[in-house]
Amino acid sequence: MTILEIWLNGFLLSMVMLTALWLVSVKMRNASIIDPFWGFGFVVLAFFYLYATGNYSPRAILITSLVTIWGLRLSIYLLWRSIGHGEDYRYQNFRQDYGPKRYWWISFFQVFLLQGVLMTLVASTILCTIMASEASDLTVFDFLCMLIWLVGLSFEAGGDYQLTKFKKDKNNKGKVLNTGFWKYTRHPNYFGDTAIWWSFGLFSVISGSYYGLFGSLLMNILLLKISGVSMLEKGLKKTKPQYQDYIERTHSFFPWFPKNKTEK
Repeated sequence: MTILEIWLNGFLLSMVMLTALWLVSVKMRNASIIDPFWGFGFVVLAFFYLYATGNYSPRAILITSLVTIWGLRLSIYLLWRSIGHGEDYRYQNFRQDYGPKRYWWISFFQVFLLQGVLMTLVASTILCTIMASEASDLTVFDFLCMLIWLVGLSFEAGGDYQLTKFKKDKNNKGKVLNTGFWKYTRHPNYFGDTAIWWSFGLFSVISGSYYGLFGSLLMNILLLKISGVSMLEKGLKKTKPQYQDYIERTHSFFPWFPKNKTEK
């Protein structure tokens, strides 16, 4: 099969999975069950690409393994965080805006179909890497990509752990977390996710395919401008008065030492 045929088959696979998940969400009246599926969906696609290409080279197996670790950790964390909390407020707002009686079918296009399209577009990075990888030993560049991936996973998983621990303490209600990873960047988890996906893009480049950078760039845009940093900061500015002071001291995305208030 050509790379386009494999990509289209991967898209169909994701649509089947997300349609089934949508039917479950309609029954549960909870569209936010889509969130824990995000990471797991990439794991399924990675294994499908590995099988469809028949390329079991060291680099192809390596990137599939790294995607699996990243995806399962993220999905398990989001699933654990959502247990007992019902539908996320974002989807509750959508349900009210579009009308509770008709949101069941609108959610398929607005949430599930859209996520399927975005998932397969971003996952093109994985497909390009697996497709282009040669049956040769790993190079020093592969280990550099792994180092970037490890830094990203440390920030993402570490940031999630520190935030979870912070929220468990009732004395921290209304406060802003500004220690650990959160001392150096306001969004360590999003920075970590971005670093991970750029490492996947670099894997594609050293395999000989620059097209894989598209998925990394798309994920970067999603995290910074659409569903990540931009959306989260708008809400935090309204709900936490201390957040403005945190903004003045802490770098937005890339980690660095805290700023003095006199710095611009």
